Amino acid sequence: MATEDESKKAQIVEARARNISHNVRCTECGSQSIEDSNADVAVLLRKLIREEIRSGKSDKEIYQKLEEDFGETVLYAPKFDFQTAALWLSPVIVAGAAAGVWAYQRHRQRTNVHIMALNLVRGVPLTPKEKETMLDLITPPRQPRRWPWERR
Repeated sequence: MATEDESKKAQIVEARARNISHNVRCTECGSQSIEDSNADVAVLLRKLIREEIRSGKSDKEIYQKLEEDFGETVLYAPKFDFQTAALWLSPVIVAGAAAGVWAYQRHRQRTNVHIMALNLVRGVPLTPKEKETMLDLITPPRQPRRWPWERR
């Protein structure tokens, strides 16, 4: 009976150790978890994790110890704080800024059409670019070509 309990405890320790090891990056390899790596550091970290589990520490405490010893980059899932928020949100901010610039350009182009129209009324000649813009705006879009047997 005692060996059965010991084997169950060993299985639980092994399962927890593997779970933690899959979430910890090898400091030597960088791209592999310590579970997948055969580097000396990874082997030592796996042993350390198993010792910590046997001593009764929780997974959270083990992650905190690893983070204190090796830095936040050792974890595959870093904490969400101001620094990481800025990193993850920067593409959204850049896309929003680009959309704002695009919208402003469109607004200015439409505003410039009004100014061009006023200049025409006042008798101020248009530049070739302004003429092209006015013609693009005034000319209706081309209708798709229809076959003779189709009804409108």
